[in-house]
Amino acid sequence: MNPTPTPVRPDTLAATVEALLARIDGPLRVATPLGIGKPHRLLNALYARVAADPGRAMQLYTALSLDPPQAGGDLQRRFLAPFAARQFGEDFPRLAYVEAMKRDALPAHIEVQEFYLQSGALLGSAQAQRRYASLNYTHVARALAERGANCLLQKVAANADGSRLSLSSNTDLTFDVVDAIAARGLPRPLLVAEIDPELPWLENGAVVDADFFDIVVAPPGPYPKLFALPRQPVNDAEYAIGLRASALVRDGGTLQIGIGALADALCHALVLRHTDNARYRAVLDALDPEIARHPAVIESGGLGPFDTGLYGCSEMINEGFRALVQNGVLRRKVVDDEALMRRIADGSASADDRARLEREGDFLHGAFYLGSDDFYAWLRGLGGDHARAIGMRRVSEVNELYGGRESLERVQRREARFFNTCMMATALGAAVSDALADGRVVSGVGGQYNFVAMAHALPDARSVLMLRALREVPGEDAVSSIVWNYGHTTIPRHLRDIYVSEYGIADLRGLCDEDCVLRMAAIADARFQALLLGCAREGRKLAAEASPPAGAAANTPQRLAAALAPFRADGTLPDYPLGSDFTPVEQRLVKALTWLKNNTATRGAKLRTVARALFAGQADSDAEREALRRMALEAPAGIGERISAKLVLLALRETGG
Repeated sequence: MNPTPTPVRPDTLAATVEALLARIDGPLRVATPLGIGKPHRLLNALYARVAADPGRAMQLYTALSLDPPQAGGDLQRRFLAPFAARQFGEDFPRLAYVEAMKRDALPAHIEVQEFYLQSGALLGSAQAQRRYASLNYTHVARALAERGANCLLQKVAANADGSRLSLSSNTDLTFDVVDAIAARGLPRPLLVAEIDPELPWLENGAVVDADFFDIVVAPPGPYPKLFALPRQPVNDAEYAIGLRASALVRDGGTLQIGIGALADALCHALVLRHTDNARYRAVLDALDPEIARHPAVIESGGLGPFDTGLYGCSEMINEGFRALVQNGVLRRKVVDDEALMRRIADGSASADDRARLEREGDFLHGAFYLGSDDFYAWLRGLGGDHARAIGMRRVSEVNELYGGRESLERVQRREARFFNTCMMATALGAAVSDALADGRVVSGVGGQYNFVAMAHALPDARSVLMLRALREVPGEDAVSSIVWNYGHTTIPRHLRDIYVSEYGIADLRGLCDEDCVLRMAAIADARFQALLLGCAREGRKLAAEASPPAGAAANTPQRLAAALAPFRADGTLPDYPLGSDFTPVEQRLVKALTWLKNNTATRGAKLRTVARALFAGQADSDAEREALRRMALEAPAGIGERISAKLVLLALRETGG
């Protein structure tokens, strides 16, 4: 399986599969990238071929196997079906092995191991849960070498004549895997590329000659759309978290962020801080008049605009980074020259140094990307300085310091802030980010541990774990996300640093247990503080006379909503800060259907809501008629559709839609 001077170029996916099978004797041990670097059509062709041949065993190693959402009930189907067709395309190739895993129907001779799951998608799959591999992102290449991976399939972009290929969305593991396998003295894996014209061409750090791959296929069109993550609305709690977190960023520093509504809120807050600083300070003052005097903000952050700008170094480049680049927040450049970077840092750089930094420097490094259609269009349209200054790198370079360039990366990554999300946190500082107490995996560790550990390894860096203090479960009582103890942790408490909830900032670095408990209680919802402190007393972690921190009784959703209401109303804090994939009528329906879900979660609540809906009358505005038309309920037929229409009308009126 040595590389050929010129790659084999089959005409079809079926021919590609046959060429692959002809080159590998015995079991297939196939690696394929996470996210959109996964060649869905080729993988489906390979899966179908191997599934039909029980004598040919296959192990598939991957992560984040993206699958479009599927509707449950009737109203969800009416909303989701047209949206999904537009968002993902009518011809989006769902991964056959994912559909099989959801039914626990993988053939006995096919095994799938993932180290990161699409969030919550496979909680019910015994096959997925049993074969999940809990790995730091930076340990995956080593694990694949240990498993003897003998084939790697990847989607790529190509230049005009096909002589050069861009790994584009996924430079994360390919190079590391090839090197790790070689380091063990094993044969180089068969490298197979599927060219996708939809994939943006990225040059910096992502391009190889075509003969890096052994087999290159350019299947005929039409080409399915890239998987586009729907951008979600940001609520009050999420905005409060993002705003507080944004005050922990130091101008001239380094930024890593995760994905989701909390990351969107953080990026919007950083843009607001830079582009309209007076308004930014007004929002913060309404949220927390004392935030400028918070010790963590004084020591590690700031409230001013970004005169120097930030350097982005994040395993994932996402929608938020696009906003940060477009609004001038992300613009501090770095070069791979330690001496020059030190001169820049200490102020001794010459004019020639600064000119070289501006000419050759990068302001954003990532290992993979994932986002919306607008995000992919932005990447395709990059030109000039932006195209040169965004570099795709190995995950071993981005996610840790110990890949052979530690001293350079230390000077590049000054004042680093690593922002990640967790589901829960304990009062003693441990974080729960990837799995439930019974061991079932929601998502995965990914790079979170890497970044938390790096924050402790860099002298002026901070790890910031963001979490919602409250979990609202339809039909059930609210649950605190800050707990005394939990049956699973992702980040151990000895690596505790900063936590941010909608109610405050808790700086735990270096503190004793008693102080950790008091600070975590201060950012918990008021309803759960006494219970938290009671558990601490029982555990001998808190003095008997200790009480909830001053002001913590105001930690309520109602006070939060009142503080942010003027800024939600005037558009300073929009529902969709980074743009929306929903049409205006769909945005109204998202709110309405969410309300309806919450108010029909139990039998009693459903009966009460249906009873109210029966008196909703008819649609009496163009907006209501438009919403019913979008749900195909404008002219309901039969009692079921008539009740559904009335439920939608009631929900629209309850949510101002």
